[in-house]
Amino acid sequence: MNLPNNTLVLVADGRKMLFLRNHGNAAQIDLRVEAHREQDNPPSHDQGSDAPGRSFASIGSRRSAMEETDFHQIGEDRFAAEAADLLRERALGGDFETLVVVAPPRTLGELRKHYHKEVASRIVDEINKDLTGCPINEIEAVLTRIKTGYGVDTTNTTQKSQGKGGCCG
Repeated sequence: MNLPNNTLVLVADGRKMLFLRNHGNAAQIDLRVEAHREQDNPPSHDQGSDAPGRSFASIGSRRSAMEETDFHQIGEDRFAAEAADLLRERALGGDFETLVVVAPPRTLGELRKHYHKEVASRIVDEINKDLTGCPINEIEAVLTRIKTGYGVDTTNTTQKSQGKGGCCG
């Protein structure tokens, strides 16, 4: 992975996002925080008000439970959509030419649904890993290992990186 100077790095999950900028060069990564945001997203049982609903068959006496709404997951998905919208604003404003996105699988999937074409065209790598709880030096170390190929799962057949190691496993 090439991480040139001025590359924007988004490290996100369903409740926290960090916008980092590489002030180093491709050989020596030097990430600095530009912005961060965190949302309070309590578990679904703290957000819901009721037990799941019931439905009744139109003929006979059969009843079945309806699936309970996962308010926590809905909140995480909305947060990922907000992150994609912030990326769109920054891309259209000319804030970055290259972008690396680091997020766990579910968040990456949700981000991809909402990428604007200008954002998608600037992504140089997506890393399937949750690094939101890691200090900046550990994020730099993971990106360096991926850049050099050390500790990277080479069995992954896609062009997207699957980071291994680092503070978060």
